Amino acid sequence: MAAGSMTAGPPAPGAQPRVRVGYAAMLEQFAPAEAVSLSAYAEQHGFSGVMAADHFQPWVPAQGQSSFVWNVLTAVAERTTGDFGPGVTAPTFRYHPAVVAQASATLADMYPGRHWLGIGSGEALNEHIVGGYWPEAAERINRMFEAVEVIGKLFSASVAGRDTKHSGQFFKLESTRLWTMPPVAPEILVATSGPVTAKRAGRNADGLITVGGPPEKISALISRFNEGARDAGKDPSTMPKVLQLHLSWADTDEAAMANALREWPNGGMRFPKADIRSPFEFEQMAKMVRPEDFGGRMVISADPDVHRAHIQGFVDLGFDRIYLHNVGRNQREWIDVFGRDVLPRLVR
Repeated sequence: MAAGSMTAGPPAPGAQPRVRVGYAAMLEQFAPAEAVSLSAYAEQHGFSGVMAADHFQPWVPAQGQSSFVWNVLTAVAERTTGDFGPGVTAPTFRYHPAVVAQASATLADMYPGRHWLGIGSGEALNEHIVGGYWPEAAERINRMFEAVEVIGKLFSASVAGRDTKHSGQFFKLESTRLWTMPPVAPEILVATSGPVTAKRAGRNADGLITVGGPPEKISALISRFNEGARDAGKDPSTMPKVLQLHLSWADTDEAAMANALREWPNGGMRFPKADIRSPFEFEQMAKMVRPEDFGGRMVISADPDVHRAHIQGFVDLGFDRIYLHNVGRNQREWIDVFGRDVLPRLVR
């Protein structure tokens, strides 16, 4: 697992160990320079690493941004010392898997031991922009796993100093290698919230990424991932399990709810969102979101201890790294409070 560093330092003798909690730099909400600055600020306050979103468009127009993740990750790496990666990218429509493999290998070579690669099946919001047919979920998932295969082949062959090729259902690769390649390939983590895909991820990837949900659902997801890993002869206890957790904190409950409704209404949409093509379509759907729609999906509270207990529940489920996204624009205030009152109190 790629090693990050926590600027707060090791726990005191006899103290319980800190867990690795990173910062989710939401490029849908913040201009790239600001996202980089916030990532550095988060690390200074005890956050262990950075996850950045690979979007071509924001979810809703009010979010207002969508910069190119690979550029931003390089700048983040220059300003921080912890782990970092795209959470997630979809090397299935906008990119050929070979292009993502090259981008990832370059970052891993520049910043040894820090970069990981998160891969998902994508959303129409970002992928339909190249004008191709947008397939059903089953095909999107199959494309994702073939992309993982192509990237894995390139990583393995390139580390060994030889060429490789691929001819599959969705992708072709002529004989080639990555000429810039670190001695150790980046971890390939597959993003999923479904049990069948989680089992395939255990068999075919190095680790798992998912988002917050009911504990029983998350526990079942991890179990299926572990089952798939064991089927492939791997030890699931050595494979990273990564969580992205959306939340809304502000100095009052009312402000926290207002931030959620304005900035992250997609968090309260209780239907699949992968087929929606435009932020303006999301904007119309957002008008139907009510405060109660966030129940069970996202913690919205001014009380840091409510958030701490919620995060601790996921730590107890066995996640190795958790990346937090506070949905409001009040990032520095939130980082100050969580760096002081939440992160130091989380224990494995």
